[in-house]
Amino acid sequence: MLLSPATARPPRSLEDLLTPPLIARLDRLDLLSRKLLSGKLPGERRSKRRGRSVEFADFRQYVPGDDLRHIDWNILGRLDKLFIKIFREEEDLSLHIILDASASMDAAATTDPNDPTSKLTYAARLGAGLAYLGLVNQNRVSLSAIGLPSRDLDAPPSSNNPRTLLRQLAPVRGKANVRRLANFVLELLEDATRRPISPGTQSSAELAAQTNQALRAIGQSSAGRGICVYISDLLTTDAADNDNSLQGLSYLIGSAPGTYDTWCLQTLSLAELDPRQLADQGLLGDLRLTDLETNRGLEVTISPASIAQYKANLQRHLEACKRACLTRGIAHALVRTDTPVDQLLLGTLRRGGLLR
Repeated sequence: MLLSPATARPPRSLEDLLTPPLIARLDRLDLLSRKLLSGKLPGERRSKRRGRSVEFADFRQYVPGDDLRHIDWNILGRLDKLFIKIFREEEDLSLHIILDASASMDAAATTDPNDPTSKLTYAARLGAGLAYLGLVNQNRVSLSAIGLPSRDLDAPPSSNNPRTLLRQLAPVRGKANVRRLANFVLELLEDATRRPISPGTQSSAELAAQTNQALRAIGQSSAGRGICVYISDLLTTDAADNDNSLQGLSYLIGSAPGTYDTWCLQTLSLAELDPRQLADQGLLGDLRLTDLETNRGLEVTISPASIAQYKANLQRHLEACKRACLTRGIAHALVRTDTPVDQLLLGTLRRGGLLR
């Protein structure tokens, strides 16, 4: 069930997207990988592996073939033995944020009628917060969004070359690129408010295939090793065939084992988890509900029995999503969009091992 779209105006500036109090709290955090990953370039992340950098780690005895420049001549003079200095390697880590910007993310994030913020805005703030952490800690950060076409109009879609509903920001590094990344997110949110409403012609299976196509394109364009975070409600799936419609998750773990430490943050509102929260707003009795993704309507009777059936179906869907993640080595977390972003970052994700 996809609830009515939110009506709040999206953030218009970096300060709206990442408030100064949130940034102040984020400055005390860093990203943490569950896996030992090696990057492509020298970075500022201390690795458990030993290599060459400016930070001394230990000594070991010389073996033929070692770099003579790393011999400790003082030890040679005192002990008449050859020892090599070992340095702690500085490891470059990439961070890839993937935002689900499909129509289902336009639903309201909370049940408060005075706070009509969309799930997409919530996800964008969460993704921007993680990206900020990556940038200030000198990691390579890239951002992708699924569900809206690219702003590149040079190659209009055709039957032979359909436009993929995918936008990508090339990898950037350093705090100087925070505003550039924020502008990408702000444009995305603004375009989502002008999302065209088309007749209900797509099926759930077609939407799932479209999402998998975009995830495949992201996987094929990713390079190096690092952390991948997919923020999505996972509602562009075919409930009748969850296994196949979630196949796109396989593209987010990299081409080789250990390439990416991947997280899936499944973002759902309290009302999506329990529609009884909207009874005071008219979600009761005989209604015509419209699916935000397919734009198809359905006559239903909202009753305690139908809500119980919905919750049972949702629980099966959540279990299928969690199972699809865990079988691929992807960490799965259910995120309620009425949870403050700073509380999620400093609490849940920190305890879960994504942040430190």
